Amino acid sequence: MQHRPLGSSGLLVSPICLGTMTFGTPVGEADAIRLTHAAIDLGINFIDTANAYEGYTRVIGSPGGITEEIVGKALRDRRDKVILATKVAAPLGPGPQDRGLSAVHILRELDRSLKRLQTDVIDLYIIHWPDKHVPLEVTLRALDIAVKQGKIRCFGASNHSAWQMCEMLWLADKSLLPRVISSQIPFSLLRRELQNDLPFCEKHGVGVTPYQSLQGGLLTGKYRRGQAPPADSRAVEKPEWVWKQDDTLFNQLEAIEKLASEAGVPMSQYSLAWTLAQPAMSSLIVGVKKLEQIQDAIAAADVVITGEQMSKLDSICPPPWRQPDPIRSTSVSPQGTVGSR
Repeated sequence: MQHRPLGSSGLLVSPICLGTMTFGTPVGEADAIRLTHAAIDLGINFIDTANAYEGYTRVIGSPGGITEEIVGKALRDRRDKVILATKVAAPLGPGPQDRGLSAVHILRELDRSLKRLQTDVIDLYIIHWPDKHVPLEVTLRALDIAVKQGKIRCFGASNHSAWQMCEMLWLADKSLLPRVISSQIPFSLLRRELQNDLPFCEKHGVGVTPYQSLQGGLLTGKYRRGQAPPADSRAVEKPEWVWKQDDTLFNQLEAIEKLASEAGVPMSQYSLAWTLAQPAMSSLIVGVKKLEQIQDAIAAADVVITGEQMSKLDSICPPPWRQPDPIRSTSVSPQGTVGSR
């Protein structure tokens, strides 16, 4: 695999990142370690986890830590082979300091993550969710302490929009604080609402590392109209994590699968290849339960989608509306006229 820059960090990562949210349940410890080792042996050098992850048993406010412990065991003798990312902010208990992006919570949970991961430093520390009760400057100053202590190398943001990252970048420049270098957002062919944030990330050196690029398995071809989902699918194991399947969705899935068939590749690889071709993409976070799923995701990095097929995909899964440029283009407004008033 050809590595890609992780934003402006200077780090180079594989185009596929091993996601670990299901480590614990349904992927038990032994299988999780085996899959992690296999991913590294196949060339994946980027692993994503979080202090809140504990598999399907996770509920908001439960203590988490299970997945980090498994990842720590898996990397015990392979830590130097990977770029390791973990996250902070999700609720881990009932108290006001058991969640969020305050300095107290960040610095306390960072030490706990380091211990569970059995490492001295985290390459990419990610603020998991926005915290409306804590000023961003407070959060950035806590991260600055962690960088100066040598406990993290750089930081990213998850589930933040472009305007929120713009504020982070402005504060970093204004106060000489660490710059955000990655954005982890939900993004796939079926979920494109943040599409218009990607050019901002590309312009400002923020690498995008999306999750749900296969939309909970919907873009793998395993779900069929009028058929029960496979027994080992997420729709059976954790149905609340999968979109409701209706005729509109199946119309899209069948049209995408038809284009993938014309291109001569599996629907899963085709869907991942489309995402990798979008602006600012550094690496796609893909969760797996089987070795074959790792191999399939890696193969997607070599799939090329033609411009004609890209246009067809836009008609199947339309991008969000974007303000036309009446000066530099001939974009047509939704009313059918060139953008002007």
